Amino acid sequence: MQTEAVTSLMSVLSDPTRLGAVRLLWDGREHCVCELMDRLAATQSRMSRHMAALKSAGLVVDRRDAQWVRYRRNPALAPQIAAIIDAVIAAMAEERKEAA
Repeated sequence: MQTEAVTSLMSVLSDPTRLGAVRLLWDGREHCVCELMDRLAATQSRMSRHMAALKSAGLVVDRRDAQWVRYRRNPALAPQIAAIIDAVIAAMAEERKEAA
């Protein structure tokens, strides 16, 4: 994996809202943008910008469902990138467990 790709991935994940969205989407299910907005306390325009960044990075895919857009983890994601995100999510879960 090239350094540029890792740097780009870390840049995308550096925003708390985007990282929260990835954490929610990493369950493999499809989630409506309305659910992401609610769970992450984000406005529709803010959530759309963040999801566009995640989609541009290739981390998520979307589909339109009437007035809403539904997102899910990109099933074609490179295993190396998925492993990095898995590690970040695991570290976040460990940190939450230690804080509790």
